Parts: sequence; structure tokens; C-alpha cells
Amino acid sequence: MHVVLVGGSGFLGSHVARALLARGHRVTSLSRRGRGPLAGVRYLAGDAAAGRGLEAVRDADAVVYLAGIIREGEQRYLAVHVRGVQQALGAMAAAGARRIVHVSALGARPDAPSRYHASKARGEALVQASGLEWTIFRPSLIFGVGDGFFGGVLRGLVRMPLPFIPLVGRGDYPFRPVWAGDVAEVLAQSLERQATIGKVYDLVGPKEYAYRELVRLVRDALESRKPLVSFPAGFFRLVSRLPFAPITRDQLLMLLEGNTADPGPLLADFALEHRPLEAELPRILGVG
Repeated sequence: MHVVLVGGSGFLGSHVARALLARGHRVTSLSRRGRGPLAGVRYLAGDAAAGRGLEAVRDADAVVYLAGIIREGEQRYLAVHVRGVQQALGAMAAAGARRIVHVSALGARPDAPSRYHASKARGEALVQASGLEWTIFRPSLIFGVGDGFFGGVLRGLVRMPLPFIPLVGRGDYPFRPVWAGDVAEVLAQSLERQATIGKVYDLVGPKEYAYRELVRLVRDALESRKPLVSFPAGFFRLVSRLPFAPITRDQLLMLLEGNTADPGPLLADFALEHRPLEAELPRILGVG
């Protein structure tokens, strides 16, 4: 099978490409960078939101839409999560490509308070109305070497030059992080299983944690003794309005909402390792 990964040169895309190559598939990665780390992957430069490079789907047996941003900058949510999806679907329809796996986000819904989740919901709606053979996955926080949250945000939080670690509110919001290797394996399996067509799956890991537990795990792995000190959520709302704030309004809304779901339906349809966070955290943080 020839699989085109839209947004395939980043953290998750590399895991997905490895899983597909291991199963004997041919992989093309389309991204704005147009390059990546894996031998055996054909890397092409393009921009789905602008419709550039999507001719790559002409001989594709399947497309996996991975493009996404967690924080707006040069790229905007609507461009990546909505317009890019629309352009990719149009290119597939024109080329006669039928199979698409779409990576959305846990918490995506039209009435979500965060623009991130609302834009992801709009992308999902386009996929579901496309008439193509679709499967949608909604992952929680994805962890693995090179991730932006555990190896980036939380590591940076612990390493800040402060005598304490700031915590947003009580820190009791639940999360169920999922290993990137499990995410990649599930996406690859879905392409080979007709029974997954027309289904939406919450993609979560084996264990639920409160946010403060995640911070403690990172702190302890880094051998820090700093105490966790809670600050009111209102304080962080003010901070999020500042230029170059460490947390945006959207990120704060998503944090306060939490991100968890029942893994039962996922485990019923897929075979995966379901690796826990503790097994990977030392490698993610570079201490193992």
C-alpha cells in the first residue's frame, strides 16, 4: 500500500512512518519542511492549507492527515485544521483516492471553549461529510522522545530559575497520555482493517493522571526537590494575555478542562502495547 502522510515529517509523523515501513508499506511524507529523518520515506515539500504539493495523493492508496499545531504563530488553527483538511479531501476526490485516516484531538467538539478544539471539530466534520472511507482518531497527550509537552513544556517548567514549580490551580485535571508508538501502530492497523471505516476512536493510554501527578513525575525524574506551588487560574489568565506568554489562552483552557476517555473501544478493535508513561519518561527527558 502507498500511504501519503500529510504533515508527516514531525514528531508523530516519524513514528507513523516507521510503523508503516515495518509493515511493508510505501510511504510519502508531505510537509512544509519537505525533509525528515527516515531512510525509505519519500519526503516532499508542500502546504496542505495552500493546496501545494497535494498532487502527491494521485497514486496513493491511503492518506493519513497528521498536520496540526498546538499554538498559533505564523500558522493558524483554521488554516491547518480546517482549510488543510478541505484541500486534502478535494485532492483525494479529484485523484480517486478513497481511504483517509484523520488525526484529530481528544476534546474536539463544535462548542469547545478553545479555538484549537473547535477547529479540530470542523476538520472532523469535513472528513465525515466527504463520502470517503474515513477513520478518525482523537489522541490525548502524546508522549515519546521528541514530544513537545513532557520533553518540552513540563521539563522547562521544572527547570525554570525559580525555587518552586508553579502549578495552575489545584492541578487536579485528569489526563490519559498515550505513547507515540501505540498511536502509530493503531493508525497503521486501521489502514488494514475495513471494520474501522466510519468510526471515531478516543486514543488514550493505560493510566489516568492528575496534572499535578504528571508534573511530579517529571520533577522526580529530573531529580529536582522543588515544591509545587499552586497559583489561581485567574493569575495564569492574566499571564496568557502577555506577549510571548509561556501559556496561551487556548492552552490554559485545554489544561483546565483535562483530557481523558475510556480506552475500552480502542482496545476492543486494536492490538497495541499500551505502554505507560513511566516506561518512556527517562528517555524523553534524557536521563535514562
